[in-house]
Amino acid sequence: MDHAGIATQIYLVYARCTHYTPTEHNQIWVITVVVEKKIMRERKLTRHDIGREKFVSEVWDWKIKYGGTILQQLCRLGASLDWSCECFTMDEKRSRAVTEAFVRLYKEKLVHSYLFLKVEHIEIKERTLLNVPVYEKPVEFGVLTSFAYPLEGELGEIVVATTRVDTMLGDTAIAIHPDDPRYNHLHGKFAIHPFNGRKLPIVCDATLVDLKFGTGAVKITPAHDLNDFEFKERHNWMPRFKAREAVIESLQKKGLYRGAKGNEMCLGICSKTNDVVEPLSKPQWYVKCNSMARQALDAVEDKKIEIIPKQYAADWKRWLENIRDWCVSRQLWWGHCVPAWYVTLEDDELKELGAYNDRDHWVVARNEDEAQEEASRKYNGKKFLLNQDPDVLDTWFSSGLFPLTVLGWPDDTEDLKAFFPISVLETGHDILFFWVALMVMLGMKLGGESGDEPFRKVYLHPMIRDAHGRKMSKSLRNVIDPLEVINGISLEGLHKRLEEGNLDPKELTVAKEGQMKDFPNGIPECV
Repeated sequence: MDHAGIATQIYLVYARCTHYTPTEHNQIWVITVVVEKKIMRERKLTRHDIGREKFVSEVWDWKIKYGGTILQQLCRLGASLDWSCECFTMDEKRSRAVTEAFVRLYKEKLVHSYLFLKVEHIEIKERTLLNVPVYEKPVEFGVLTSFAYPLEGELGEIVVATTRVDTMLGDTAIAIHPDDPRYNHLHGKFAIHPFNGRKLPIVCDATLVDLKFGTGAVKITPAHDLNDFEFKERHNWMPRFKAREAVIESLQKKGLYRGAKGNEMCLGICSKTNDVVEPLSKPQWYVKCNSMARQALDAVEDKKIEIIPKQYAADWKRWLENIRDWCVSRQLWWGHCVPAWYVTLEDDELKELGAYNDRDHWVVARNEDEAQEEASRKYNGKKFLLNQDPDVLDTWFSSGLFPLTVLGWPDDTEDLKAFFPISVLETGHDILFFWVALMVMLGMKLGGESGDEPFRKVYLHPMIRDAHGRKMSKSLRNVIDPLEVINGISLEGLHKRLEEGNLDPKELTVAKEGQMKDFPNGIPECV
C-alpha cells in the first residue's frame, strides 16, 4: 500500500491472484481547512456565517471537483488497478461500516465518553514572541500578569497572577491556600469583579494553590463554552489575544493593574496550524486500546506479522506497550458523524447536551430510529428528547478499518472471503503507529471470529524529501505534481498553481521564492 499524503490509499493484495485496488482516503481536516480558507478568501465569510448544512455542501462540491486528482495521476502514471473497485472513505458503504464498527465496539464496552484534555505542548523558558495565525503582530507568551480584585466590605484588595489575563472576564471564584497566613482574614469572604460587579467567593483549596507561586491567590475560570464561541462569532467579538490587550488596558485605567514578569510555562500548540490551543472541557468519545494493543503486540512478537525494515519493530513495541485510550471525537463539521444520541429526560435539571456525562444519558445506535427504540427501552415510560452528538469521528478511525471496508465489510462478501487477510501492506514509516497499528488492532478485533491479522507483512518506505531535506508537505507547498514532471511546466505555471491555493500573502511569497530557487527555469518535460 502506498501512502500519498493521506489523500489516496492503494491496497496491494496477494492471494491466489493479485487484487490491486484504488482507494481514496481524503484527510477530512485538511479538506475542511482548504474550503474554509477558500470561503474566507472569496466571500470574507466564516463557516459559522454560512451554517453547517451549507458548509458541508460546499465541502462535498470541492471534493467532487478535486478529490480524484491523485487517482488521475495514478492513471497517467500507468498504475494497473482494478478501477471497478474504487472506493472513498466517506461513500455510503464505507460510512455504514464506520457506524457498524463504532456500535460494535461500544456494545463490547470498548468505547466510552468522558471529559479529558490532551494537548501537545512546547516549553517557554522566558518572555517569547510567537506568530499566531490571524493576528497581525506577534503575541507575547511566558508572561505572568498580576492584577487586583477589590474586596467586598472595604477589606482592600486581593492580587492574583495569571498567564491568561483575558480569561478574567469569565472568572467565578478565587482560590487561596487554607494555611496561607496572608489570607486568613479572607476565608469565606468575597471579591467583586471590576467589570460586571459579580461577587466572586474566596475558596480555600490546598490542592490547587501553591503557596510559593505568584501571589498565592488563583483566579478560577471553570471552562470556556462552545455557546460563548458561537455568540462571539455572531457578534464579532475581538479575538482572544486582542482581548488580552484590552483587558490589561482597562485594568490600568481602573488602577488595578499590578505589573507583569517573565514566567516559564508550557504552551499548547496545534501541530497543523501552529495556533495556540487552550483547554475546553467537553465530553469526548474514547476507544479503550489496552486489550487490542496487546493482540497487536503479540502478532509481531509471534511473527504472525513481519515489519520490514525490522528495526521498526522496536517502535511498534514501545508505542503499543505505552498506549492510552484513543480520543476519536473531532469538533469538525464534515466527516463520519458520531452515531451517539444524548438523552435529555423531562425531569433532568440540566438540559444542555452532555450536561450529564455518563453512559446512562447516551444511546449508541446505527441510525436515529434505532436510537429512539433503544432510548424507549432504556427509559420506559419517561419523556425524553434525543440530540445527536454534533462531533465527527477521527479520520484515522475510518482509515483504520480500510483492510476490511475496502473488501466490503461488514457484509460477508466474496472479496472479503478471497482477499482477507491481505498479504502485504506498504506505507510510510511515519504512520506506523497512527495508521498501521490501528489497522491491526481494529482488523483483529472486527475481522471475524478467527481474529486474523489484517496483513502478513508491513513494508515501510522512507520519506520522499525535497532538495533541502524537508518532508513533502501540503503546508510547506513543496509537493511536486507528477503530471508536471511528465508534461513539464514553466516557473510562471508553478507560481500560478500556488496563487490558486489557499496560502496567505506571506506564505505565498515564501513559497514563490522557494520555487524560484529550486526551479528557476520551471520543470522540463520528461522525454
